[in-house]
Amino acid sequence: MATENTHYGASRIGDMMRNCSSVFFIGIGGINMSSLALLTHKQGKRVGGSDRVRTALTERLEAQGLCVVYGHEASSVSSYDAVVYTVAISPDNPEYAEAKRLGMPCISRADYMGYLMMAYPRRIGISGMHGKSSCTSMCAQVMIEAGSDPTVLSGAELSIMDGAYRIGNGDSFLFEACEYMDSFLDFNPTVAVILNIEMDHVDYFHSMAQIHSSFLRFAEKVGREGLAVINADDGEIASALAHADLTAVSFGVTSEQADYRAVRLEAVRGRYAFDIVKHGKPFCHVALSVSGQHQVYNALACAAACDLCGIAPEDIAKGLSHYGGARRRMEYRGKVRGAELYEDYGHHPTEIATTLKGAGAMADGRLFCVFQPHTYSRTKALLEDFAEALSVADRVILTDIYAARETDTLGVSSAMLAQAIGERASYASSMEQAARMLQSEVRAGDVAVVMGAGDVYRVFDYITTEK
Repeated sequence: MATENTHYGASRIGDMMRNCSSVFFIGIGGINMSSLALLTHKQGKRVGGSDRVRTALTERLEAQGLCVVYGHEASSVSSYDAVVYTVAISPDNPEYAEAKRLGMPCISRADYMGYLMMAYPRRIGISGMHGKSSCTSMCAQVMIEAGSDPTVLSGAELSIMDGAYRIGNGDSFLFEACEYMDSFLDFNPTVAVILNIEMDHVDYFHSMAQIHSSFLRFAEKVGREGLAVINADDGEIASALAHADLTAVSFGVTSEQADYRAVRLEAVRGRYAFDIVKHGKPFCHVALSVSGQHQVYNALACAAACDLCGIAPEDIAKGLSHYGGARRRMEYRGKVRGAELYEDYGHHPTEIATTLKGAGAMADGRLFCVFQPHTYSRTKALLEDFAEALSVADRVILTDIYAARETDTLGVSSAMLAQAIGERASYASSMEQAARMLQSEVRAGDVAVVMGAGDVYRVFDYITTEK
């Protein structure tokens, strides 16, 4: 069972942190948690934390002077003044329980992030069930190249930042706003981007009405002086915000009423070029270096948000053309037997289908997908949708479900998903077997996507790739 968000708010956390000179982060090895830890460290506080295993991220923290312990022991928190925790931990985590016993301030990750961002007058939050990391990364690329020097907290690593975070000296705080457990309701955006809305996180969200309510509340966080940037082509967003008390600007492809619209789209091997018109007038021409029609929407949202932040159209176009993708977002990993290999984080049926369609447009031969389902609850609730989405590929290899925060109590498996897909799908009992199956079947001209939000990247440990 996950630990709940605190929802204290920035003002109360400011009071709690006034006399705190040191902070301990439980789950410090996560992408977002490590970013918050480093941002706190840069502010002059003594910072430490814990995680289960050593990773490249924890080693990077140690190299910058942070103390990281591996495993969770009650004694680890005793020399610190406050604790920040990820909600992925259970309430009986020994460090969390000890901090509670000692009466230390205990603040959830999202709540603490909402507090930190208040130091910046312009706060741009990227939300949506899909595309958050890609759109945040696009915005970061544009803003950094344009010289606005933003502080960025993303869910994916980006080469121009050499990681998933960046501490700038400008007045903008760009961040990924995750909806899971309503974490984004602890944030304080002045510009709230909503890319899309649909059913996901079925262990928390039980209806579209609940999801609509959450995204409405997030959009209204901008207040009377802020702006929401919304996808005009998404009917669920329209339903959610039908009675919203806010000022919104829109982007889209099919909607003629969109404030920022992509027109004259052309695709070459899955990569789109198009013109953006603003209020019906020419704004800029964009030629993307990443594949898939979903990236058109990400680019439109990025263009709108960056325009609202005062970045010139020509700088927006240039930054978008230079954006080559974030880590694990259709990241090129080399070739095997002449087939191109990519790694992607997609784990929802909509993401899978969209990404695979874009990947298929890049292939001269067949399209392969090695997929690791993420959580039992999502797999069971959306089993038929997963089967349909994965059927976009010519060949599907499924590894065991990544449990994440759950236990196997729902009677669902990757073997069942393979059966639902049919003859083109096979179940692999290990990452090594998945790698052997893939490597034995691909040939020159094929494209293979290794996909999932868990540890499916371990497949690459058993594949020798070529450039």
